[in-house]
Amino acid sequence: MVNHLLNSTDIRFFLSEVVWLEPEDFDQARSHSKLVTGEAQQWQTYLNTLAILGCEKWLSGRIPQKAISREMNCFETIYHLKVGDFKVFPIATEHLLDEVINIPRDAIDNSEFAANFYVIVEVLEEEEQVILRGFSRYDELINYRSQFNLHDRDEYYQLPLSLFDAELNHLLFYYYFLESSAIPLPVASTQSPTISLQRYLHNTRTNLSQWLDGVFEEGWQTIDTLINPEANLALSTRTTQKGPKKAKLIDLGVQLGHQTVALLVNITEEPDDKLGVLIQLHPAGGERYLPPDLKLTLLSKAGKTLQQVISRSQDNYIQLKFFKGEPGKCFSIELSLGEDLTVKEDFEL
Repeated sequence: MVNHLLNSTDIRFFLSEVVWLEPEDFDQARSHSKLVTGEAQQWQTYLNTLAILGCEKWLSGRIPQKAISREMNCFETIYHLKVGDFKVFPIATEHLLDEVINIPRDAIDNSEFAANFYVIVEVLEEEEQVILRGFSRYDELINYRSQFNLHDRDEYYQLPLSLFDAELNHLLFYYYFLESSAIPLPVASTQSPTISLQRYLHNTRTNLSQWLDGVFEEGWQTIDTLINPEANLALSTRTTQKGPKKAKLIDLGVQLGHQTVALLVNITEEPDDKLGVLIQLHPAGGERYLPPDLKLTLLSKAGKTLQQVISRSQDNYIQLKFFKGEPGKCFSIELSLGEDLTVKEDFEL
């Protein structure tokens, strides 16, 4: 007699659901991935698209097709399905070898993206299939985060696979017998400066090399425009650096009287085939000084702090040290004030 021992992961694999993908699914995923920049973001968009298409196929085979709608924005890393009154967020993953699930922070914390249910979708591209491995409710994820004081890492929450229910029929049970109000989602509030900033600075990466060709993303304005008297903006560039200079206005929210600040970026071509970058933060909206204790931080692609400067009580601007990097190099600028206000803007040289 042979005893075959199954661990928890083996058992979960027997309970999972397989969905086969069609050639048009891959065509659509490739088409979506071309709408974003950066190799890593293109690949994630490709996986996200296959995951949401596979999840939609699985759900449409078990509940009325008319109850399902797909809500996708190819310029965001977060997609979801609308299933009746419920929102379902497919979590795309390539494997579950370490039994850890990575969920984008905004998929839980941002009222615009939070969902009632989160479904793990393993994408097996070579096998032309996706496998639904389990699901969890929003309130269960929030309770786990609070219980273990969980913090995000590189804008992702890492959650154990064991937190997700491997029996997918339970998801159908919730759909048929539970009201969506039983799993309340966060509501956008004008009282939250965090939400205000997150809505202003999206998770798209600004390509600074394109600035040299006169191509600028939406939201970045010329300095001449900002210092126009009609804009009521007290801004001085205080730099002799040559090259394109652009600024983005940021609303600090109602708790700070809707005070705005201007994030100024100046890039230059350097003789060693690198790009030089100068980052400044200025008061705007007629204010003379920045709010005190406002942190301006330079982060590496991996999230490591490279530089940081903090405003004092009467600083009329703050500035990071001039730095250089090779084309294609990625970095982020984070603006934070206390525990309630944090925003990050991603860049690529």
